[in-house]
Amino acid sequence: MITRQDLKQLQSLIKVPALSILLPTHRTSPDNKQDPIRVKNLVDEATGRLAEEFSSRELEPLLKQLETLVGEIDYPHTLDGLALYVGHDFAKLYYLPFAVPARVVIDQTFATRDLVYGMHRAQRYWVLLLSQASTRLLAGTGETLEEVSDENFLMQMTGPGATTALPYDSDSSYMDDRHRRFFQQVDRALTFYMQDEALPLIVGGVVRQVSFFQEVSQHTPAIAGTLGGNFDKATISEITPEVWSIVQTVREAQRVDALQVLDNAMSAQAVVSTIEEAWRLAQEGRGKLLLVEKNYHIPAILTENGDLELVEQAGGTEVMDDAVDEVIEAVLAKGGNVAIVDDGALSNHHRIALTLRY
Repeated sequence: MITRQDLKQLQSLIKVPALSILLPTHRTSPDNKQDPIRVKNLVDEATGRLAEEFSSRELEPLLKQLETLVGEIDYPHTLDGLALYVGHDFAKLYYLPFAVPARVVIDQTFATRDLVYGMHRAQRYWVLLLSQASTRLLAGTGETLEEVSDENFLMQMTGPGATTALPYDSDSSYMDDRHRRFFQQVDRALTFYMQDEALPLIVGGVVRQVSFFQEVSQHTPAIAGTLGGNFDKATISEITPEVWSIVQTVREAQRVDALQVLDNAMSAQAVVSTIEEAWRLAQEGRGKLLLVEKNYHIPAILTENGDLELVEQAGGTEVMDDAVDEVIEAVLAKGGNVAIVDDGALSNHHRIALTLRY
């Protein structure tokens, strides 16, 4: 699953040619039977376009990377979208829990905008499952959970009481302290994933270990709910219903809070309610909280003065396919927050509202 860290890595890579292949995929049969054909067609398109611009010698390393990456696609377990990024010395694929338009992009940087937009529209969160045997981290996007498997997680407690015997004179307080120290280590590792965004955190584990983690964690303000039990061998499908129940509660609370913030800003006359004004003030860094109805999309262009001007339909290099997502990105880039609310919740605000810092 794509994370902010992944996006930073992709956006930092600048080397021609950078090949991006994106397409919508399907989770179930028979629709997913067509996915390999769609991938092949896009790969053929990419190969043809590359051959027009670069020599065979220049392309050989990239095409080998592409062939290997395509061979790794697990079609029976795709989600709603697929993104492949390939360079001479880089190749990575992502299964996306949101759809993206099918396209091939060849540029000096990878095409990440569709991923950014999809992440903005979905409720994202982390699930930390505590255990001295195998502490697990899962990334959540909507109802989709994906196990994080990297240099940090799974994480196993080592030393006395775990991989070696306890000292002969140890008591229960000694083991409790060992657990606290281990969960401090877990918490430090978690910081890497939590540092860029204030996403909700759901913590699971036996009650005693969850309590120890809460004692030592720097991330307790982010904890949105807890799950009791041993999850060492739990499958993602078994975990998802309990997690999703908490996430729905969190999401509803966020919406209620955001609408209350909007009401307060209206009383203080610190809010704008058109997309054009929201864009202008977001660019100035004045946006505090942006509220957007979840299905509000509208194309626009930028004028010579840098103002937003709405147009009838998307299409063409001059047109922003969705100006709403551009405003979202501008608010986030300047340190503001974003809340996606139900359709109709902002009917008195032209479907978008921006509360102001000053």
